[in-house]
Amino acid sequence: AQEKKIFMVQGPYPIIRRELRARGWVERKLPCTGRQLEPHRGDQNKQQLETGPRNGGGGQREALLNPHGGAQPFLGTTDSLQYPWPPAEKEEEHCDEDPNGIHDLMSYLVRDRLPNFIWTNFLDDIDHELLQQGNVVNHYARVDAFTTKEGLCLSLQKLPWIEQADPNTFFPRCYRLGIMDEREAFIEDFRLTAARSLLKLALEEAADRPVRTQQLPNSAKGSGESHVSHPKHSTAQPGSPLYPELVEEALEVCKQHLGVLRHQDIDRRTPSPCRTCIDWDRFLQQYYRVAHEGAGLVLTKQQRKQCQNLMQHLSEQLPQLDMEGKLNIWILKPGAESQGRGIICTTRLEEVMQLAWSCTAPSVRVGRWVVQKYVERLLTIFGTKFDIRQWFVVTDWKPLTVWFYQDCYLRFCSRPFSLCHLERARHLCNVSVQKWYKSSPDQDPRVPPDKIWSNKQFQEYLAQLGQADAWHQVLVPGMKAAILSTLRSAQDQVRFRKGCFELYGADFLVGEDFQPWLLEINSCPTMSPSSAVTQRLCANVQRDTLCLVLDRKDNPTCSIGAFELIYKE
Repeated sequence: AQEKKIFMVQGPYPIIRRELRARGWVERKLPCTGRQLEPHRGDQNKQQLETGPRNGGGGQREALLNPHGGAQPFLGTTDSLQYPWPPAEKEEEHCDEDPNGIHDLMSYLVRDRLPNFIWTNFLDDIDHELLQQGNVVNHYARVDAFTTKEGLCLSLQKLPWIEQADPNTFFPRCYRLGIMDEREAFIEDFRLTAARSLLKLALEEAADRPVRTQQLPNSAKGSGESHVSHPKHSTAQPGSPLYPELVEEALEVCKQHLGVLRHQDIDRRTPSPCRTCIDWDRFLQQYYRVAHEGAGLVLTKQQRKQCQNLMQHLSEQLPQLDMEGKLNIWILKPGAESQGRGIICTTRLEEVMQLAWSCTAPSVRVGRWVVQKYVERLLTIFGTKFDIRQWFVVTDWKPLTVWFYQDCYLRFCSRPFSLCHLERARHLCNVSVQKWYKSSPDQDPRVPPDKIWSNKQFQEYLAQLGQADAWHQVLVPGMKAAILSTLRSAQDQVRFRKGCFELYGADFLVGEDFQPWLLEINSCPTMSPSSAVTQRLCANVQRDTLCLVLDRKDNPTCSIGAFELIYKE
């Protein structure tokens, strides 16, 4: 204890405990009178990382890490309404084995000593007295500026004012529906995307590749069963000509938008193109019939040439033109939730607005919703959607110091990818979502049963595609750049303490061109293994994190495992 080697751990982190004890550290244990439910939540509710407690429960939670030894366990109830997720697995029990009672005895001897190192799920679990003692903690305060969907959306909007970087090159455009200006900007974006999408559909049909879009469900609200919607009956037969003026209207809208894009100025608000030049309600209803109900389009040779030229020019101005696809799918997310809670995919503007206003749950009030463009043109593996969980550590904010972990893993969905069926099993890769689904009969048998791949397996797959260089030349540089731009955009919002650190988990989708698209950043990435791959990698990243933040202090040349310094101001 005299060597300042007392640590405290809140949550199921047996690797952290084992590694610290092997270094001669002594744990000041929390009382263990019942199982704690909070640690199971993996990528926990992100608003917890603010310094204030959630749901008014501060009294119970602040006692967890009380510097004067009067700690009580958090669990007072197993109220299923408050904790609707399944029980923790056996390996997540808080009480570790101590058959000889040695660790309990050592903990008793240091019961009145302040811990020098704290590893916890939530910053607000720590008594504020501890934060004044210069102790090392695995969290910073106010990181919700980039670890909530709402905060990330706002921070990246400010990025062009901070550095010469365009968030549209790595972050699907996103809007906070509770802010009037952003709500209006989303409506404008939805309309313009519909106009571009209509031209894409028209070109596809004119190129003798008739559009035969299947009927799209209005939304998938995340029930446990496969969600198949039944759209309203269309009087138009698939492929039949419809609304000859529709293409002309879309062309006019896109021409005006291109003019705005070519003359936009970062120091003034871009004027709204063609806000009243057409009847947008009528246009969208007719677009829905073309995109989602199989109605056809008539395209003259002159219009075809105009469409091709416009798309070429727009591609030079809009980095997301290709990835946005042609069905105008958007994803509606509660602004401060995680693990896929409350996420809905939709194709209709009126449904977005209705859903955002009809939900009365405190965490998903209109002010907390964000709506984001869905990446329609993405890379799939064996016809299945996947995403990448990529770790990184920040060891200082002034100067900003960032370490990138060179190992990561992929998470697969349980059913084949389809833009015509928007249920969660096909579109949300979160382990906490997919564990509820069995692989469907039409799933490719080469998709791993545990729905997890390592980055090494992914690299082997890319090599089989003839794209062996895509990982090191496109994906990894793209992920690093996205992470650094995001951190710099939020740097002034974070409340940091010297000597502390934080391990983050960033989630990326991969486009058809292998470009990574940042979805979110988790401030408390799950370390509970769901597969053999994650059991190995999660253990490794915890060990290497301790080497990075503890061992390097005494030995700057020690091994830090798979961590790589990618930025230091």
